[in-house]
Amino acid sequence: MNSQNKLKIINDPIYGFITIPSVLIFELIEHKYFQRLRRISQMGMSYLVYPGAQHNRFHHALGAMHLMQKAVQVLRFKGVKISEEEAEALYIAILLHDIGHGPFSHAMEHSIVEKVDHEQISLLFMDALNKEFNNRLTLAIQIFKNEYPRNFFCQLISGQLDMDRMDYLKRDSFYTGVSEGAVNSQRLISMLNVFEDHLVVEEKGIYSVEKFIIARRLMYWQVYLHKTGLVAEQLLLLLLKRAKELTINGFVLPASKALTFFLNKPITFENFDTEVLETFATLDDYDIVSAMKSWVTEEDFVLKNISDMLLNRDLLKIEMQSKPFSEEKINLAKQSMMSKYDISEKEASYFVFTGTISNQAYRMDKDTINLLTKSGEIIDVANASDQLNLKALSKNVVKNYMCFPKTK
Repeated sequence: MNSQNKLKIINDPIYGFITIPSVLIFELIEHKYFQRLRRISQMGMSYLVYPGAQHNRFHHALGAMHLMQKAVQVLRFKGVKISEEEAEALYIAILLHDIGHGPFSHAMEHSIVEKVDHEQISLLFMDALNKEFNNRLTLAIQIFKNEYPRNFFCQLISGQLDMDRMDYLKRDSFYTGVSEGAVNSQRLISMLNVFEDHLVVEEKGIYSVEKFIIARRLMYWQVYLHKTGLVAEQLLLLLLKRAKELTINGFVLPASKALTFFLNKPITFENFDTEVLETFATLDDYDIVSAMKSWVTEEDFVLKNISDMLLNRDLLKIEMQSKPFSEEKINLAKQSMMSKYDISEKEASYFVFTGTISNQAYRMDKDTINLLTKSGEIIDVANASDQLNLKALSKNVVKNYMCFPKTK
């Protein structure tokens, strides 16, 4: 195929047409590592709350790349020098920023791999791709790791006003139907500038920034931390932990080759070698759903019942409060489970558990969103806002939750 045919145009429901800016980026999108993102849900188990939330990481990565193209265009127009090589590296870095996500986005990180987050796996994928593409991703990796001397490049990829957040808020708002998250990303990008190597927003963009911060807060409470979605996510983590526990103890569970590989051995960052990465690259949502459909007929009480709960959306009940739940209430719920189903306390703990969630829409202690005034002064947006008290949104709100079986 000649290079002209590789500069494709993709129709996106959020932005309309998205262009693929170079042959290298087209070839990265075509690669099996990236194509796997079509089979990784963007919002985990949120589709159990919002039926429309069926979009995937592939959608999001392309959308974030599109916004990065717009940002580069705006900054160049305002006199910020960005070379073609740097621009392509920015597009690659944002395109691949989520390539390390496992099934249902975050389920793997806290269950069948131990303390390995998706950013670390993303870097492993980037390193592997860099070797395959003759070191043409080296600059993108430097930017991703914040090792490139131009600080604002990293802020465009991972900051409080980055292209990642701008896309997922708008995209997730669209697919869930929660209009509060519909940020005006085009307006925000048009207000971007660079001052002393840091990303800033021009003063007249303050109201768009306020809307962005508030939208983020509302989306977390209404969507990302929705109590039903929270229960489902926790049950999925516990299901995978139970499957791994049983497998290591000698039980043979029906599962795909890739999932069986991860269930059979402890995986840490230290032993995340080429074989592990290649196997991880074949693992997606379908492996987990297929396994649940088999596990629902297994004899193990925990495996069978959690699989049934997730497949048929018959989830646990959840309560939330500001204070931690009393040990008495937790033990009472466990004892009730143990006597009703004749199970051990350990088994009951898979159905009665507590935890905390937090929501901090804006952080004033790290990588603040700064406004550039007409007089050339730099002000933190929280101090400049005259419409809403954004300082209040910088407070980290913590809630305690307790999950337990419904009484029937």
